[in-house]
Amino acid sequence: MKRTSFIALLLAISAPLFSQTTSWALVEGKISTQWAKDVNPANPLPEYPRPQFVRENYWVNLNGLWDFSITPKSQQYSKADGKILVPFAVESSLSGVGKYVGKDSLLWYKRDFSIPSSMKRKKVLLHFGAVDWQTTVYVNGKEAGSHEGGYDPFSIDITPFLKKSGRQNLTVKVWDPSDLGTQPRGKQVSKPRGIWYTPVTGIWQTVWLEAVNPSYIQNVKITPDLDSKIVEIIPTVAGATNQVVRISAWDGSTKVAEQEIPTSGTAKLLINNPKHWEPGSPFLYDLKLELISKGRVVDQVKSYFAMRKISLGKDANGIERMLLNNKFVFQYGPLDQGWWPDGLYTAPTTAALLFDVDKTKEMGFNMIRKHIKVEPAIWYNYCDKVGMLVWQDMPSGDMENFTWEPRLGIIDKQSEKVRSAESEAVYRKEWNAIMDALHNVPSIVVWTPFNEAWGQFKTVDITNWTKQKDPSRLVNSASGGNFFPVGDMIDIHNYPQPAMPDPAYFGSDRALVLGEFGGLGLPISGHLWQEKNNWGYQTFKDQASLFAKYKDFAKRLEDYIKLGLSAAVYTQTTDVEIEINGLMTYDRKVIKVPEAEFRAVNSRLYNPGLVKLK
Repeated sequence: MKRTSFIALLLAISAPLFSQTTSWALVEGKISTQWAKDVNPANPLPEYPRPQFVRENYWVNLNGLWDFSITPKSQQYSKADGKILVPFAVESSLSGVGKYVGKDSLLWYKRDFSIPSSMKRKKVLLHFGAVDWQTTVYVNGKEAGSHEGGYDPFSIDITPFLKKSGRQNLTVKVWDPSDLGTQPRGKQVSKPRGIWYTPVTGIWQTVWLEAVNPSYIQNVKITPDLDSKIVEIIPTVAGATNQVVRISAWDGSTKVAEQEIPTSGTAKLLINNPKHWEPGSPFLYDLKLELISKGRVVDQVKSYFAMRKISLGKDANGIERMLLNNKFVFQYGPLDQGWWPDGLYTAPTTAALLFDVDKTKEMGFNMIRKHIKVEPAIWYNYCDKVGMLVWQDMPSGDMENFTWEPRLGIIDKQSEKVRSAESEAVYRKEWNAIMDALHNVPSIVVWTPFNEAWGQFKTVDITNWTKQKDPSRLVNSASGGNFFPVGDMIDIHNYPQPAMPDPAYFGSDRALVLGEFGGLGLPISGHLWQEKNNWGYQTFKDQASLFAKYKDFAKRLEDYIKLGLSAAVYTQTTDVEIEINGLMTYDRKVIKVPEAEFRAVNSRLYNPGLVKLK
C-alpha cells in the first residue's frame, strides 16, 4: 500500500493553513508517555485520518488549540475559559485543561477557520472521528447538525452554512453523562476506582474538513468471499445523476479485476488465484473507485481489501474450531484497552498508537482483543498491514443496578438486564454505526456485543441481528459468561490461571475460547498512576517470578488447545490507571519481560500439529 507520498502531500497542503500561537502545556501531576514531548500544539495528530477511504483532493486538519468553556447545562456559551488542545479529551493532561465536566454541565468548543480557494465552489464536509457523547455543531451561529454516539465517526455537510468569504466560525457543544447515563461508555466512570477509569468527554479523534464535488462517492462496503474467489463491493454515491462507478482491484501495479456498475449497483470482482491475508502474510489488494459522468471521472477514492475467511469447522474429535482461511490457527493475544496516562482515549501521537501493536507482535501474539473501546481508523489500518487479528468489543453501557451469579457459566433469561426503550435504541444505533464504520477492516474477525453481562439484554435478538448484519465474521455473543444458545463461541473468563469451557457440558456446536485470563501484576515505581493501592489479579515482586508463572500458564494452554481450545486472551497489554497487570507499564516506558522471551514461549502455541481437522 504505497500511500506515503500522497499523504505527505496532503499534510504539506493542509498544515500551513492554520497558525496556533497560544501557549499550551501538559497538565502536571500524572505520569506521561515518551511521546508527550512530541505533541505539537500547532499541528497535533496531523496524519490523514481515513486511510481506508482516501480521496485525492485537498483536506484541512482542524486539530489544534480551540477556545473552550464549561457551563451549567442550562447556559449557553458566553466566553472562553481558556484553550484546549483538540483532539484530546478535556479530562486528559494533553488537553492542557485536565478538568471534569459531568452530567450537569456542557463542554463548548469554538474556533475560526478559513476555506482554501481550492475548496470553494465545492461541497465542504466536516468530519469528526469521535466525540463523546452528544454533539451539536454550529457553523457561523447556525445549527448545522448533531450526533449521539461516543465511538463512531460522523460527518456534516456544512456548505449551506458557510459565508462566501472571510473567516468562518465553528462551535461544538457536547454533553456527556458518563456512567450516570445509559449510553455506551466502556470503562469510564465519574468516580474512578479499580477497573473503572477517568471519564472522557468531548472530541477525542481528529476533526477535519474535506471538499467534494456535487456528485461523490460517499461510502463503500467491501466483503470478500474466499471460497468463491469473489470480493463484493457496494458503493454509496451522493448526488448521482446518470453516472456509473468503475471499480478496479490491483496487485501492486497489476490490475487483477475491473467492473463498471450503476451507482445503485453491486460489483462482484473475481480474484483469480487469490493471495490470502493472515498473520505472517497479510497481503492487501488495492482498490480504486471512480465515479464517471459522460466519460469523465468526477470523483475517485482509493481503498483496499483482503481475501480472508473466518469460520467454524470440526476437528478430528468433533469439536468446533475457529478456522482462518479454512485452517486452524490458534488465536492468542492480549486484552487491549487503548488507554493512555496523558491522552486517556487518545494516543499522544500516531507513533504511540502504533507502538502497542508493534510490541504485541514482537511478543509473539497474533491477535488483539480491543476491549470495550473503538480506535481511530489508522489503528485498524495498521493491524491490516502487519497481519494482526482483531476481536472488536462493543463498548458497554447501562450497567447499573444489575447483578448476576453464574451457574457453571449459564444464566437464564430472567437474569438479563431490562433496558428502557431509549437505552435499547441508543445501544442498537451505536453498535450498528460501529459495525458499519469497521466493516471493511480485514483484520477484524470477531464481533463481541456483550462483556461479562455488563448491560447485557435481549442476548438472542442482539446476537442474531449482529450475525445477520455481518455473516462474514464470527460473533462472540457474551464474553465471560451469561451464555445463551446463540452465537459462534463459548467464552469464559478465569483469573489468574487459564481454563477452558467443558466441551462435554457445552456441546460441540460452538468454538471454545478463553476470553480473559492472567492479570499477573508487577508494580514498577516511577511508572505508576499512583504509588500506593494498586492491584493485579496476582501480584509479583520481580520480573523473574512473574515470567515463571506466565510460562506455566502457557504450558497449560498447549494442553487446552489439544482438548479443544480455539483462542485465548491474556490480560493485558498495559497497566491502566491503578491496574498493574500489563505486559508494559501504563507510560509504555518499561516492558516488564523482554519481547523475545515472550515470543519464544508464545510461538509454541501456534504449532499446527496440536490439532487435526476432519
